[in-house]
Amino acid sequence: MADSEEIFKPSLAALLKKLDPKDSEHIMDYFKTNVLLMREKALLKASVREEKKLLVENAKLKNDIADLRVQLQDKNKRKLAKALFAPVPPPAKPAHSLPVRESESPLAVRPKSDPLSLGKEQRMDVSRLDIRIGRILSIRRHPLAETMSVQEVELGEPAPRTVARLLCCSASNDHIEMLAPPPGSTPGDRVTFNNYPGEPDRELVSKDRVWETLQPDLQTDGRGVANYKGAWFEVKGKGLCRTPTLTNGSIH
Repeated sequence: MADSEEIFKPSLAALLKKLDPKDSEHIMDYFKTNVLLMREKALLKASVREEKKLLVENAKLKNDIADLRVQLQDKNKRKLAKALFAPVPPPAKPAHSLPVRESESPLAVRPKSDPLSLGKEQRMDVSRLDIRIGRILSIRRHPLAETMSVQEVELGEPAPRTVARLLCCSASNDHIEMLAPPPGSTPGDRVTFNNYPGEPDRELVSKDRVWETLQPDLQTDGRGVANYKGAWFEVKGKGLCRTPTLTNGSIH
């Protein structure tokens, strides 16, 4: 605490000394007390200002935290929405493609019949079957038949087709193999027969019993090559369809 002479001007201190000694002491005590009060008041104001400053900064910090929380929630929502609606990748494709009886597919599309051929006797040979090379994408059990399955098959079209039968070969009830296409075949390739160049039916009518009539003559020879009455299952420019191991079997 500074002395009164250091606090007040010299002229004021000298004036006080000229007064009665007792009165000057009282006056000095009064001024000292007021000086202390003024200093305490100044310190109190400074602390109040600091407190207000801290309160303002604290409120700003709370607002910043709230904004960050909202941004984080929005980001998590966008991530969740992206995960829920992200496109599903296509199923893995098996290594082998298989001949498919396209007539079994409800989406099969065939050339329109020639109007000039109406009234003529329809041929009954394997060229009436539209057999295509397909790639199996998925297999599931048929809901109405335990011994049958339903396949999603790629046929070189914008969307896969659902079929209930693929061409297989069997030499006995316990040994069955699917026909394998020649190397280099692609989904949608048509299987043709050299001696039977006709165009396939647009749709096999059940009452004509085309498949039932032709199926007994679909076989594999001693080399496992699929044929109809000796005419090989062929993909033009790529080769013959055959079974991996079975020979002299029946195709169905």
